Amino acid sequence: MLRRPSSARTPRAALAALAVGILLGLTGCTAATGAPAASAPPTDWSLPPAGAVVDYQLGGAYAPAAEVAVVGRDRAADPAPGIYSVCYVNGFQTQPGELDAWDADLLLHRDGDVVFDPDWPDEALLDTATPENRERIAAQVVPWIDGCADAGFDAVEFDNLDTYTRSDEALSLEDNLALAAVLVDAAHRAGLAAGQKNSAEDAAALHEQAGFDFAVAEECAAYEECRAYTAVYGDAVIDVEYSDELPRTFAEMCADEDSPASMVLRDRDLLTPADEGHVFETCPD
Repeated sequence: MLRRPSSARTPRAALAALAVGILLGLTGCTAATGAPAASAPPTDWSLPPAGAVVDYQLGGAYAPAAEVAVVGRDRAADPAPGIYSVCYVNGFQTQPGELDAWDADLLLHRDGDVVFDPDWPDEALLDTATPENRERIAAQVVPWIDGCADAGFDAVEFDNLDTYTRSDEALSLEDNLALAAVLVDAAHRAGLAAGQKNSAEDAAALHEQAGFDFAVAEECAAYEECRAYTAVYGDAVIDVEYSDELPRTFAEMCADEDSPASMVLRDRDLLTPADEGHVFETCPD
């Protein structure tokens, strides 16, 4: 879950706010079942090309190598010209440096204190536990999704879908599914494919109940969980492995039949080629 600070893009505000209110009014009452009803989205969006060479550039945008056909970048960056581009959105936690952009009562609290991600102590968990909160969270996130579309991205990936696992049971999978369904619907209406980021154990529910189209995994080969994604999404899985904690060689990972065809080896800080320590390696054809 390597993320960098983002700046909000100019929203298509009025339509976004109206759509969010309508959508969450529909989904909030079904959240207890974990199966929010989703309307049929338009079909003017496309999946990442299967088996394509991928680069993951959340640490800074740079010109991709000639063989790269899919690039992931933060929502504050521009998409890669002429290349299928995935826009990173942190939809369930605050981004570093953006805590003050959120109303305090939308942050999850425990014993009067804000709950932060233990692995990312500058990221607070958003409180998805009520329909009202989910509506207000979506009202802030949907304009970011529209900003990704306006900038020219082809897809959006939503990170931290698993915040409920770090909430000491204050949040539930059903809470996050209800919000995710609204965000996926907003992505589809903006003409973007919607990607599940990590959360291997919830892949089936996220696909079937929230409507995700593809997955972006980090270190699924290292942790031997790629099949959890490919069993749900088939070839529509992108995997990013990191060079500092490889349990076996990257070549062995590439040769593993469980590994997705679109897999890239990056340095954990996702540095640019101008930085010392930059790593970018792809599987052989």
